[in-house]
Amino acid sequence: MSGRVLALWCPDWPAVAAAAAVDLSPMHPVAVTSANRVIACSAIARSEGVSRGLRRREAQARCPRLHVTPADPDRDARLFEHVASAVDAVAPGTEVLRPGLVVLSARGLKRYFGSEESAAERLVDEVSALGIECQVGIADELSTAVVAARHAALVPTGSGAKFLAPLPMRELAAEPSLSDPGRGDLVDLLHRLGIRTIGAFAALPASDVASRFGTDAVLAHRAARGEPERPPSARVLPPDLDVEYRCDPILERVDAAAFAGRALAEKLHRALSAAGVACTRLTVSATTANGEQMARTWRCAEPLTPDATADRVRWQLDGWLTGRTEARPTAGIAVLRLEPVEVVTSGALQQGLWGGVGEEEERARRALVRVQGLLGGEAVQVGVLSGGRGPAERITLLPLGDERAPARDPGQPWPGRLPEPSPTAVLESPPSVSMTGAHGVPVTVTARGFFDATPERLRWGSREWAVTGWAGPWPVDERWWDPADSRTAARAQVLLEESRALLLIWSDNAWSVEGIYE
Repeated sequence: MSGRVLALWCPDWPAVAAAAAVDLSPMHPVAVTSANRVIACSAIARSEGVSRGLRRREAQARCPRLHVTPADPDRDARLFEHVASAVDAVAPGTEVLRPGLVVLSARGLKRYFGSEESAAERLVDEVSALGIECQVGIADELSTAVVAARHAALVPTGSGAKFLAPLPMRELAAEPSLSDPGRGDLVDLLHRLGIRTIGAFAALPASDVASRFGTDAVLAHRAARGEPERPPSARVLPPDLDVEYRCDPILERVDAAAFAGRALAEKLHRALSAAGVACTRLTVSATTANGEQMARTWRCAEPLTPDATADRVRWQLDGWLTGRTEARPTAGIAVLRLEPVEVVTSGALQQGLWGGVGEEEERARRALVRVQGLLGGEAVQVGVLSGGRGPAERITLLPLGDERAPARDPGQPWPGRLPEPSPTAVLESPPSVSMTGAHGVPVTVTARGFFDATPERLRWGSREWAVTGWAGPWPVDERWWDPADSRTAARAQVLLEESRALLLIWSDNAWSVEGIYE
């Protein structure tokens, strides 16, 4: 993107929209939940002990007067429209990344208001006049500006990499609208490899990142280095991709407008498919029966699917037709138009988990969400890297859709932690095994944390192998100050014949298998 970029971010927007929908005071604590866990909360709620990732019941126990409401993307988008309109009135050309975050070019604003600082102050004042808090960030590149907005920083020209360098790696995955859904997994992997800051990641050679990680890692690396970010595609848009619907009768109700928007989205994607491209930036525009013109541009990190396009069209029409009275059109919508502003080649898209380019993966995700609806939020869980000494302790299982917040901070030192590599499989119920030395003498761990004999054989059930190598043992002495909750154990890695490798743990005077290496 050429020129400077300004990002305006409204913190905790889902909670702000939820409060506005029921006319709650800004001083009333609010939490938004999904799959029975808090995914967003107001600053007042946080001051009373509520945080993202808490179960709904625990959040209500910490703050009895907490107003709890389920997540509603339609509500968030509808109520954000008047914020986007206020920004657009001062600085035309606003792009919505998601409800709660917009970006625009800072070049014209600087010329008009005299300085970037004055432009930022004016935009904050405009949004504050609506009773909504916001933060502004300005930088050379879009992704850097979004990070800067979270820190309310104006990054000097050419200093993007210097600004990002000391920040933790999780900042690169904090904004879902600018990254692949797997960005969090990438950050976790890099963290395990010892790369904790954006500067450390930027210091890696670009060729090494490109050869070892995926496409999204390359984009993240370019962002970390503050390199110019090219648009998703520099190619000329194929002709005749715009689609238009002339409404007869005039659309005045949200449900009728949403139905027309879905049909138009299907028509757009048929045209995109025929041209062999996918859309990453879409402009939704409408003309009313009285000739009023309305338009809004949506930018997405990933190519839009038909469902995702229909959702954005519905959100936008809902915001226009049911927004503030002074900003609402004076007549129904007569013409609805979708214009793809940026496209990428469909063949270049990374295949999804189920082999598709987005639609199949979205269908699979919806199926998992349906399972959650039938069996409860805990029925579908995903693992998140957590803090701890043993492999099982370093996994926090969270319901699908919840914020990926570990139970314990993996960045802490954790003395006595198992060294790399981690086992491929961690056994939930470690089976007992026996390890013997010369003449069949059982091998144990002494009080000083050493083997009392050289391991030679290992028996697991009816099978037995020769021990060809080992590492450890590594003593574990946890909560020694609390006799009721203390734990003493030791872990060891053993290599068996036939290239088998196991992680063993010595506890309660017996060996058991905690993990398997493959």
